[in-house]
Amino acid sequence: MNLDAGRGAWSRRHAVLAGLVTAILLTGCATPQRSAAPGEAFWSGRLALNVESDPPQSYSASFDLRGSPDAGELMLNSPLGNTLARVQWQPGSAVLHQGERVTQRQSLDELTTEFGGTALPVAALFAWLQGQAREADGWQADLSRQPEGRVNARRRLPLPAAELRIIFQP
Repeated sequence: MNLDAGRGAWSRRHAVLAGLVTAILLTGCATPQRSAAPGEAFWSGRLALNVESDPPQSYSASFDLRGSPDAGELMLNSPLGNTLARVQWQPGSAVLHQGERVTQRQSLDELTTEFGGTALPVAALFAWLQGQAREADGWQADLSRQPEGRVNARRRLPLPAAELRIIFQP
């Protein structure tokens, strides 16, 4: 038996398998880039939320945020590009889509509390991403690195305490 021929066949099969795995992973990572409509605010990046509840909760995802504090959309995606959740809001209504599951509440605060364990300061988030200080119930934002595309915010009270870290394209 020719060992070099056996090795060559194994190498070809290994290369084909590696190529298939790479193609599958790249396909999973591929997400269409969405752009903003003229005059619409739009940010894209990654966020991490840690909630000091019992038990502690941690979330991280890539995000696309568009619209305004009054009406908009937040898309959360896994590292492989799968949609984890889509939140849409307008006055008097906020809707969370998670796969086939749809949850509707009367306010964005009510909905984000249910989803993340604490009300997320989405209205203030729009200002923070623009580098503008804005008060949010119990949240303290560090905007010192906003020009670099980084915003950190911490909430101590009301409990549970939480930390939100955002990296985005400035």
